[in-house]
Amino acid sequence: MGGVRSMVKKGLGEMGFNKGGGAINWFPGHMAAATRAIRHRLKVSDLVIEVRDARLPLSSANEDLQPSLSGKRRVIALNKKDLANPNIMHKWTHYFDSCKQDCISINAHSRSSVKKLLELVELKLREVISREPTLLVMVVGVPNVGKSALINSIHQIATSRFPVQEKMKRATVGPLPGVTQDIAGFKIAHQPSIYVLDTPGVLVPSIPDIETGLKLALAGSVKDSVVGEERIAQYLLAVLNTRSTPLHWRHLNNRRIEELRNEYEDKHDYNLKDLLPNKRKLPNRSDVKYIEDLVTEVQCALHVTLSEFNGNLEEENDLESLIEQQFEKLQKAMKIPHKASEARTMVSKKLLTLFRTGKLGPFILDDVPHSPNPVS
Repeated sequence: MGGVRSMVKKGLGEMGFNKGGGAINWFPGHMAAATRAIRHRLKVSDLVIEVRDARLPLSSANEDLQPSLSGKRRVIALNKKDLANPNIMHKWTHYFDSCKQDCISINAHSRSSVKKLLELVELKLREVISREPTLLVMVVGVPNVGKSALINSIHQIATSRFPVQEKMKRATVGPLPGVTQDIAGFKIAHQPSIYVLDTPGVLVPSIPDIETGLKLALAGSVKDSVVGEERIAQYLLAVLNTRSTPLHWRHLNNRRIEELRNEYEDKHDYNLKDLLPNKRKLPNRSDVKYIEDLVTEVQCALHVTLSEFNGNLEEENDLESLIEQQFEKLQKAMKIPHKASEARTMVSKKLLTLFRTGKLGPFILDDVPHSPNPVS
């Protein structure tokens, strides 16, 4: 990954993700107030569910909160497991187990998955249930890891168990980070009374490691406009290339690709943004076929360019040259007009959407540490 780190450093210069502003200001004012509120409520919480992105088991941890969280009963919920590589996911749960930290991979949209999380939470609370009439469970995490989706699923389960309890306003779910800005609580059990506190997603004021910042941006925890779609897409391509991921797509059928070119001469009007979780529009059969064919075209473009590449991926100049070629190939694959002034931005946005919705396959961007370390 040496080429990636060199390219990141060269491309971003001394730019940092910092509270004070500088080249990138990614710490909105409401997050400072939210962080203070979270710290205050942590003191009275009996257990914390720390939601992280399963694709970023370490990078999606809020480092500023770790000292406070380490002293609490905690369950780390690695959400979006459907987007994470299952061949590596079990290594991460084993890693957290070796660190003596409770961890479970979940899909917040799956009722059975969330039930397993709640069973683990109840197990962890058994030792204090006998002496405490009211217990508080706090849900924390950085933006866009799926906290609101988890809260909604927990609420649905709680409502089925206790239908007479007061109705809770559903948490707002969206693809943009920082949607939930208030701390709200609702009851999920009686005897003892167990309350779940939802919290807004908060980022740390500064991150010294730029690559960690880019991983968070790639996963959608930072608004694209803050870092720039093209910069994030370049990082994604660098990661795919250095991992040789496109070479695993050699199953592609060249004859099918040729058919696609003839079949889709006219620009399709389906918007890839409709794949994002806040959209209610479901793609019809034609849309599904378009998406599948677009994914095949994109995979083919990346496969061909990497397989024909004769340079050294560890050299930043060679890697940059390859990525430039891939942008050109992707522009053709996505049928974006050659003279479009915003062509690279359009390519970047479509590529990022395909990655974030799992259409390019499941990924885990963090590397499993070789030996047990602190879980943050």
